[in-house]
Amino acid sequence: MPTFLAATPIPRDLPLPLPVPEWVLVACLVIFFLVHILFVNLMVGGSLIVVVLEWLGLKDKRWDALAHEIAQTITVNKSLAIVMGIGPLLCINLLYTMQWYSANALTGHAWLLIVPLVTIAFLLTYLHKYKWEAWSANGWKMLHQFTGLGAALLFLFIPLIFLANVNLMLFPSEWDKVRGFFSSLSIGNVLPRYLHFMAASLAMTGLFLAGWFGRKNADLTHLYGFTRPELRRFFYKLCASVTLTQFVLGPLLLFTLPSVGITTQLYVIIFSGAAMGLFTLLLLFAELRRDDASIGCHYWLIGVLFSIVVLGMGSGRHVYREAALAGHKADIKERTETYHAALAAFNKTQATIPKSVEPNAEQLFMNCAACHAPDIKLVGPPLTEIAQIYAGNPDGIVTWAKSPGKKRPELPQMPPFAHLGDNSLRKIAELMLEKGRR
Repeated sequence: MPTFLAATPIPRDLPLPLPVPEWVLVACLVIFFLVHILFVNLMVGGSLIVVVLEWLGLKDKRWDALAHEIAQTITVNKSLAIVMGIGPLLCINLLYTMQWYSANALTGHAWLLIVPLVTIAFLLTYLHKYKWEAWSANGWKMLHQFTGLGAALLFLFIPLIFLANVNLMLFPSEWDKVRGFFSSLSIGNVLPRYLHFMAASLAMTGLFLAGWFGRKNADLTHLYGFTRPELRRFFYKLCASVTLTQFVLGPLLLFTLPSVGITTQLYVIIFSGAAMGLFTLLLLFAELRRDDASIGCHYWLIGVLFSIVVLGMGSGRHVYREAALAGHKADIKERTETYHAALAAFNKTQATIPKSVEPNAEQLFMNCAACHAPDIKLVGPPLTEIAQIYAGNPDGIVTWAKSPGKKRPELPQMPPFAHLGDNSLRKIAELMLEKGRR
């Protein structure tokens, strides 16, 4: 067993087969996660940009109008992020059940807070969006800005909970050190992951908005002071600037990864993605040097290249996750197989043990002794009376006991005893007749 797993908890796996082949779940996990994280990026990045632009709008109203327009996209991206998050959540539950639920349990309170925090963030986002004009006058503007800031801060914090859990599940050997959410932040490299995610959110949002406002049919009449090329250039600059910082944050993330999941395959994926990212960045800077008439002509090419880079990053995440958990998964499989082998041996041994002797009539009569005494009436008639009624007819007692009627109004209804079986009831009936004749 590897040293890093020496003190690692090794649970037994669930005795349930996967609903589909494992490779299908892996493909769905990677693809669904990338679609989900795209809209999360746009939601988080959009919230941050709106907060900054609205504050700039205090001095120049055109920024306020632009912030208002961007705010319209946040609620849509929010809804898509939630819907698209169901797929990867289901896949990771199936593929990494033991690791995922263990990490959730270790950060229990923070994990449970996700639903109320997300609910509050969404409500603040809708309030900020629909009260924009109403709260722009009469001293309400400051409250409106703090509403947007509150939503943005929640959107900054909630991903940290997810990142902490996703990171924690990769290192079972560290689970015994965790004493809640904040202690889990020291496991692995949560902070570099978080910074990389936030930079990606701003870069992807910048690219999205460059295309959104650069559409030929985009209505920009209410965005006074801005031209379509100017908006494209502004958001291209945002995308390029943040992407440039990724060439610092990316290596920081890579070189702070615990070595347990580092493989040659991971390096190939990461450096190939970095090379593609560098080419994309150069193309972005080339776009920024174009004049207003031609800026944006390579937008779709940039989008495709970004998609390839993101796909590489998503694949790299999975490769690292599989390598980091390979030992733990193998130990779980071994323990599960050992358990099932031991269980099968136990069942085989039990099968060779002779069955217990059937109870005799006296033992079976204990089912009736509480209600039927030999010569006095307790709950039911005494045995002497039963012996007179059913003299020489034990089968009559059996029939009555299986489906008793009610002949005596003063006595309670007798419950059926069919569950004892005919043989046992026959023994009881013969003993009753014998005792009643004494």
